[in-house]
Amino acid sequence: MHGLRARSAFVGAMLVLAGVCYSSWVLDLFLHSGLDPMRSFLSELDSGHMPHRDVYVTGDVLTGVFSLLAAFGLGWPPSLVRNRFSITAAVAIGAFGASTIADALMPIECLAGRDPGCPSESRGLLPQLQHVHALTSSLAVFAIFVAMVAASLAAWRRGDWAWLRYGGGLVFAVVVLATVWMLAADRLGGDYRLGLAQRIQVGGMSLWLAFWGVAIARWGRGARAASAKSADDGTAG
Repeated sequence: MHGLRARSAFVGAMLVLAGVCYSSWVLDLFLHSGLDPMRSFLSELDSGHMPHRDVYVTGDVLTGVFSLLAAFGLGWPPSLVRNRFSITAAVAIGAFGASTIADALMPIECLAGRDPGCPSESRGLLPQLQHVHALTSSLAVFAIFVAMVAASLAAWRRGDWAWLRYGGGLVFAVVVLATVWMLAADRLGGDYRLGLAQRIQVGGMSLWLAFWGVAIARWGRGARAASAKSADDGTAG
């Protein structure tokens, strides 16, 4: 069980680090890109002509690497995942990691209305097909939502990762509300603080990753303690 505890601690640390790096956009408070945080998308921070874009690209790449390492640690035999919910969560966080790396390495080339000669934004039912960055961003968000749902079900229905039942569940609820706000603001014509909604969404995702990491690390320690107690009871009998 010592190996289980060590691997749980490793996976937990990777997820906490992924959450920290996914918050690299907070550095704009100090680096001052000039974008309006109430109305701009976070992906604009690492567009081709933005200052300090390498900071945000590095943050996203590290997020992806740490997420992939966490998925690898969860699934590597003997696996830490024990049921269809936790297995789905592990696969989804790996997909999130890969999509986030692709998202960082294929940024928006320029910003319409800011960079000279930049064409207007794509319109239509499927703008993702017209801009690879929009596709990778959509895949990353979808993957982390799948991971959040699956890990929450594992926590509530299978007894895994107890910390996700309450604190993680509350953060998940905030992410869902912020996502609804952001999608509505993107479809409506007025000023609905779309940028703020996305920052709350991504900040919640970062915090949730950290919650999940702590939950896995604590679960590993608890599993070892339970195994040791069972061994002692068997010896005593």
